[in-house]
Amino acid sequence: MPPGLSHDVLKSLLGAWALAACSAAETAAVEDHLGVCGTCAEEALRLREAVGLLHRAESLDLDPGLRTRVLDGCLVRRPPRIPVPAWALPYDAETARLDALLQDFGDAEWHAPVRLRWFDDDAPTSRRTTVAGVIAHLLSVDGLVAAALGLADPLAHVLAEDGGGSGARGGAGPVGRTEAYWRACRLPPTRSVRGPWREQSHDLVRTVSFTGSSAGGLAVPYGDFELPLHDAMLERAFECWVHAEDVADAVDYPYGPPAPRHLHGMIDLAARLLPAALAERRRAGRSAPGGIRHLVPAGKPGRSLRLEIEGAAGGVWLIPLDSPAAVASTEFEVAHVALDGVEFCKLAAGHLPPQEAAAGQGGDREAIRDVLFAAAGLSRL
Repeated sequence: MPPGLSHDVLKSLLGAWALAACSAAETAAVEDHLGVCGTCAEEALRLREAVGLLHRAESLDLDPGLRTRVLDGCLVRRPPRIPVPAWALPYDAETARLDALLQDFGDAEWHAPVRLRWFDDDAPTSRRTTVAGVIAHLLSVDGLVAAALGLADPLAHVLAEDGGGSGARGGAGPVGRTEAYWRACRLPPTRSVRGPWREQSHDLVRTVSFTGSSAGGLAVPYGDFELPLHDAMLERAFECWVHAEDVADAVDYPYGPPAPRHLHGMIDLAARLLPAALAERRRAGRSAPGGIRHLVPAGKPGRSLRLEIEGAAGGVWLIPLDSPAAVASTEFEVAHVALDGVEFCKLAAGHLPPQEAAAGQGGDREAIRDVLFAAAGLSRL
């Protein structure tokens, strides 16, 4: 035993030694002592074995891409007899992720307050509901796709009693249907809404799988506009993810973005909708003055903005600024905007103010402003 260190002192250092937290001098003293003291040597062995069982705490949340990777691995080994169309895979994945989040919710979580946010007439707006109310909203709007596919509309009787939902903005579109459903509930929606929503989501995936990829062009009416089925399924996947994050935020639970290839499809849909959204801004008189002076005939090249989305789900899109039917052209590129993929989706969901959205931008400031506000204008309840 080194001079100056008693048996009791060296014994008290065993825990620190096992954790490799001793100084060099202390380590040498302890190890010398272990060679001559059997009792301390046995204790040191037990402590070192206990340390081996310790590890850094890890999140219990599954990687959002895990389900996709597992399915990919399974399908490589045994391809499905009736495959899910590629354009329906994001919806299948996002509804499964949200359902997994809801699985262990108690009554308190189902009634947790949620504030839904979106942009309306270039201004942020919001609506208060609950977790159950959010799932009722998804059930209501998914019903548009169900009706287009000939499936039972879960809101058919509600809309009939409500006069088609015409009393709410948007008629029988997403807003009108949701408002009609919420009004028809004598009590706030409860956990019981999860079953019908999940059953409907399974029915949608099953039906488009049996129908085949050829059904992707079927028109799905959204009240005042239509989307082809393949875009409608992407749009429903996007909204499912956005509202799943709303739910997760309400219960203080982490929730990641979709798998990169699914997120890329959602970004691509939003980018393809931007020209029509820009035209709607012009008709409503909200477009920048400079944008009105540059209208070009359909099919002709015109001013374009290069939208660069960064990250694994990213890419580059040329957005025609002068008409939805104009041809985007690098020759007439007047502006450039760079955004992270998740940030762009938050902008399109109305969860990020346009003024705070662009990580990098250059060129025509009016064109940039119009595109960013048009992206935020894609959002709704």
